[in-house]
Amino acid sequence: MNTSIKDKFGPCGIFCEKCFAFSDGTIKQNSISLENALGNFGIYAERFSELLHEPAFCDYPNFKRLLHYFATVECRGCRKETCKLFKNCMVRNCHKTKGVDFCFQCSEFPCSDTGFDEHLNKRFIQINLRIKKIGIEKYYNEVKDKPRY
Repeated sequence: MNTSIKDKFGPCGIFCEKCFAFSDGTIKQNSISLENALGNFGIYAERFSELLHEPAFCDYPNFKRLLHYFATVECRGCRKETCKLFKNCMVRNCHKTKGVDFCFQCSEFPCSDTGFDEHLNKRFIQINLRIKKIGIEKYYNEVKDKPRY
């Protein structure tokens, strides 16, 4: 198994590299670039709201706050630290205890001890079944250029 590819995924099969919280991910890098490109746009957003009669510019402070969050959040991935997105995730500790790289390798898969909500649990099962069927390298090639969300 290609370790560099495996490390891009959590043991649950979710693609960490595409997460908004991933420290070296495209969302963070693009957010930093956009934040830099916008500079002091807040002053102009207020003016454009009046000049263009466009209420969307009134939302700029909220947009800027979210963009700043995306540009500064730091997560190195689920294999290196506890997931910062899913606080109730129990997969990381379980995979260490069971000694498996991915959940599908566990004799108890699929289980209900993930801590995931219904939506994420369904997705987690689908992802693991797909990785089991085609392997992590092929799965990586399927998802690497697609948005996560």
